[in-house]
Amino acid sequence: MKKLFTKVNSFYNILTGSIAFYPTFYSILAIFLAFFMKYIETVDASKQLIEWFPGLEITDVDTARNLLTTLIAGGISMLVFTFNMVMLLLSQAAANYSPRVLPSLISNRKHQLILGAFLGSILYNIITLIGIDEPTQNQTIPILSVLLGLTAAIISLAAFVFFIHNISFNIQINNILKNVFSKALKRLNKVIDSNYKDGSFSNTDDWITFKAKKSGTLQNISISGLKKIAKEQDIKIKLLQIKGTYLLANSPLFKINKEIDEKVTDEIQEYFLFREPELVSDNYVLGFKQITEIAVKAMSPGINDPGTAINAINYLTQLFCVRMNKPDLELLIEDDKELIELKTVSFEELIYTTCAALRTYSRNDVIVSLKMMSMYEQLLQNPASKEDYYKSIHKQAELLMHDCKEHIENTGDLEKLQNLYEKIAS
Repeated sequence: MKKLFTKVNSFYNILTGSIAFYPTFYSILAIFLAFFMKYIETVDASKQLIEWFPGLEITDVDTARNLLTTLIAGGISMLVFTFNMVMLLLSQAAANYSPRVLPSLISNRKHQLILGAFLGSILYNIITLIGIDEPTQNQTIPILSVLLGLTAAIISLAAFVFFIHNISFNIQINNILKNVFSKALKRLNKVIDSNYKDGSFSNTDDWITFKAKKSGTLQNISISGLKKIAKEQDIKIKLLQIKGTYLLANSPLFKINKEIDEKVTDEIQEYFLFREPELVSDNYVLGFKQITEIAVKAMSPGINDPGTAINAINYLTQLFCVRMNKPDLELLIEDDKELIELKTVSFEELIYTTCAALRTYSRNDVIVSLKMMSMYEQLLQNPASKEDYYKSIHKQAELLMHDCKEHIENTGDLEKLQNLYEKIAS
């Protein structure tokens, strides 16, 4: 059951992450509604409506057709414009910020709902238009269907106004940074609050190693499913790969302390989910990567936006402060029984890969370099689960100072950096 739930959840994330999900759903819904309204018209619903509201009567069939034709043409025009705006948003975000932020923008439910409203109203009006015939003694103009199409067009128009506001809001870099930061922080806090202890299995050299059956990015691991198997089979599982790592087939994937049936092994393999697009909501390390890439892109000569880089460093500082509360080694223990050892990105590796990229583009900019040095100072004042974390921070401050001495020529700027570095080193 756990395996089925994991697969269904993964499929749901892929499905809802597609920009075509809600437009397709709304289109199907609109088609069914159009045919349902054709049935409603056969029971004289429009006649009943005219009796209640005589002012809504449409006596000329050409008026109804022209109204629907206008709504369809206008809806198609707005749909094309909306689609162009979405493509512009995605291309601009990829060019100016980072291609990694595209999945979060594509999966924005508001954009999908607005596109779905346009497409649904257009399809409904087309089907309604096709079904309008010359009125006879037993058949009248489908006024109710036409009015419903008009209402759908008005709703689409309101959605279009909201879309212009929303897309101009989402394209702002500060909002993109905040969105990535919020998802990474939420995921990081969830990991910290989990039932993991600081530790690892001992003497695992003679354990049985199992390899990956296919290539791809290890996007997620179902720990709950692995825990259930570990309890049922009375085994210990050691994970050998970090989430977000690209693996080739036959790469070492996990170890088990004793032999098990091939059927159980295949079931364990199912809990390792491979797919290309990574999500910050599944892996907080990706949040560090995306914010770092945005900062690096902002410092590139083509963009040269140190303000964005400074904002990104502020968010990284907050994430590092939270990460310092998490141990590097994670051991899942339940009922005083060791079950699963996870492999995670160490704090030393995380801060190195993040700061190495920032140093490359900020070592010529004294303002950004001062901000990075200030980040190290703040991190050293933050409590940590391990004293080794402070050594890693000191090391990064030393590397930054070394690079700045080689690339910054102004003695006054170097003096400010040196004073702050000495304060950190003391």
